[in-house]
Amino acid sequence: MISKILKLRTAIILGVSITTILFLIFMFFYIRSKFKERTEINEDVMIEKITNMGKLELVKYSMKDVIEKKVTRTLLPDKRILFVATGEVVGCIDLTKVVKEDIETSPDSVTVTLPMPEICYSKLDHQRSKVYELSGVWSPSDRQEMIEEIYKLAEQKILQNAKEMDVLGKTKENAHTIFKPILENISGKKVGILFK
Repeated sequence: MISKILKLRTAIILGVSITTILFLIFMFFYIRSKFKERTEINEDVMIEKITNMGKLELVKYSMKDVIEKKVTRTLLPDKRILFVATGEVVGCIDLTKVVKEDIETSPDSVTVTLPMPEICYSKLDHQRSKVYELSGVWSPSDRQEMIEEIYKLAEQKILQNAKEMDVLGKTKENAHTIFKPILENISGKKVGILFK
């Protein structure tokens, strides 16, 4: 009789234990489903400034430049960085500066006096530019400083190289080859282009 009671008691304890374990597993998954991580992004866009664009982009120079900067030190090893810069410079003419007096018409021709070409913008492509080698740098702040300096230098060099390659002259040339035919098609007359 005692063995039957012990078997019954063991079966009850085992049944309660299995039921408790199943209940705990169910509660774990139930609670976990209620506490899922959610990400919310809220955004308020405000227009800070609206600028009327009147610049006619006539040429874009896409460039790569390999720049090495070396800082020579007496006791410590030299600091050196090798950087490949990729960027672009765009030459344009600001058509908002053209006034009525700049356009002279005759029965068979039109003469337009445009403002001098300018560089609309120059920018370094941070995605495609890369530091290839950095040596002689000991601290993370020193490393960061060298990288920031080479990026600034690269931006200046891309603009300087575009000027040396006569981006403004090419802009002027493209005003004749690109913009002049457009004006001739619109006006139906022979168009002459001059610059202030």
